[in-house]
Amino acid sequence: MTTFVVIGAGLGGGTTAATLREEGFDGDLVLIGAEPMPPYERPPLSKEYLRGESDHHFVRPSEWYQEHQIDARFGVKAERVNVPDRVVELEGGDRVPFDQVVIATGARNRKPKIEGLDLPGVFDLRYAPDADAIKRAAKDGSKAVMVGMGFIGAEVTASLRQLGLDVTVVEFFGTPLERVLGPTLGGAIESLHRDHGVEMIFRDGAERFEGDGRFEAMITKEGRRIEGDFAVVGVGVEPVTEVADDGVPVDNGIPVDATLRTSVEGVWAIGDVARHDHPVFGSIRVEHFDNALKMGEHVAKNLLGTPAVFDDAHWFWSDQYDAAIQMAGFATEWDDMVVRGSLEDRSFAAFLLKDGQLLSTFSMNRKFDVRRSMPLILAKAHPDREQLADPEFDLRQLHPPKEQAS
Repeated sequence: MTTFVVIGAGLGGGTTAATLREEGFDGDLVLIGAEPMPPYERPPLSKEYLRGESDHHFVRPSEWYQEHQIDARFGVKAERVNVPDRVVELEGGDRVPFDQVVIATGARNRKPKIEGLDLPGVFDLRYAPDADAIKRAAKDGSKAVMVGMGFIGAEVTASLRQLGLDVTVVEFFGTPLERVLGPTLGGAIESLHRDHGVEMIFRDGAERFEGDGRFEAMITKEGRRIEGDFAVVGVGVEPVTEVADDGVPVDNGIPVDATLRTSVEGVWAIGDVARHDHPVFGSIRVEHFDNALKMGEHVAKNLLGTPAVFDDAHWFWSDQYDAAIQMAGFATEWDDMVVRGSLEDRSFAAFLLKDGQLLSTFSMNRKFDVRRSMPLILAKAHPDREQLADPEFDLRQLHPPKEQAS
């Protein structure tokens, strides 16, 4: 009997296991997850779940795994993929044999070396209990301090403001999301939050957290003292690679080829932990919900058939207040940006290009432009700037024939 093991019971791992069964795999299937809960979606944790507007969004109902004969080991940590013995070693000493193993261990929050980081009332957000703790603090408090203004920081800030709290943000860079979006688009995010009453401090950081047994104030590197009822720290994540440290290569995640397979026979990696050899973008590691979901579906089908290239254009969304934000593609640098619509009115799409090639599209309240640009991104298109800038021009007119795009 063939045995497939999935390490990591987040969205990617849970989707992999579910897809394997739905695609007809009838061998032994083991799903190992350090969290005690069945796989669930994380994006609501910073948005509607944090605001108390929804409950957990599970990948499948908890009873589904037993009904489909999946050996679901929730609340169990995998220690190591033992390649020579073809087993996964678990905390406590158990060993699970495998024929094929998918590593979907995700990422963990970075823990900066800041004095007082472990004070009660200083939170970060990655898992459901984290969101529960912040939710309780928000119910009892009136002012929050947010450290870091990436997508998670921006979403938590928006949710706390929508709950009626005063929020002060401290960000190391010059605008929100400056490393991802650049100063112009980051400035659009800044304007959105300022208009909703957020106090924002840039080019500064947390020096220490103070309080008599519980957080009371943060002292910044520039000497500011910012008081609050609680603080949330969101300064990025790092891939969880420990299970692969002995026998499976690790380099800013777990490197995989275009089909999501590592260089070790029978070992695959997906989601936040996977550094994927993308046919358009090169070697990239993507920390998005949609990527984990699609990689989970894709790797399951690859395990059951001829491995196919994973060439998704990558798509991401973020809801902040009444602004619907979307992004597609992948760009770490660009030399040209074309905007259609109005940054000031917060109804725009921004196209990021390098040497004329469209790499990424970012939009606020213009979602169709993002979707319609994705085939162009995958085709490595060099679109006309005037057509990109024209709000009346339908990007679908530029789509390459399907056989060319593939």
